[in-house]
Amino acid sequence: MNLLDHLQLDTTRVFLESTDRQGAIGELVDALASAGSIDDADTIKQLVWERELQRTTGIGEGLAIPHGRCDKLSDLVMAMGRPNTPIDFSSPDKRPVELVILLVSPSDNTADHIQALGRISRLMVDRTFRESAYATETPQALFDHFHSGLSE
Repeated sequence: MNLLDHLQLDTTRVFLESTDRQGAIGELVDALASAGSIDDADTIKQLVWERELQRTTGIGEGLAIPHGRCDKLSDLVMAMGRPNTPIDFSSPDKRPVELVILLVSPSDNTADHIQALGRISRLMVDRTFRESAYATETPQALFDHFHSGLSE
């Protein structure tokens, strides 16, 4: 599975207007709906939020990867955004989130879901890459940054 196949400029947002994690998730789900990547935004918002309430997806170092799985999808979808103001995701390191990457996969495709989460996590471990992502000022810059990072 190649994440580049799921990365889209029209589902990349800089800057998210929301100041809380539920709002940020909602904005990214709406981006997927606007791009035609999903049909039922309300269902996706609900299932990702329910997953978030079970355990935070703020993983630390300013990153959150809210995610979920949905029977109505045939393929993994992805959206990402930088909040205008860092958001508290109750991350283990207490650091507010500077980048939110949303992943939603079909319920029957656990392998791609886990691979995508792992690939993003590995990419974001690189401090230089991470800090450069947090400094982007436009959707195009954030998209290009990830495109180059995932191409390596």
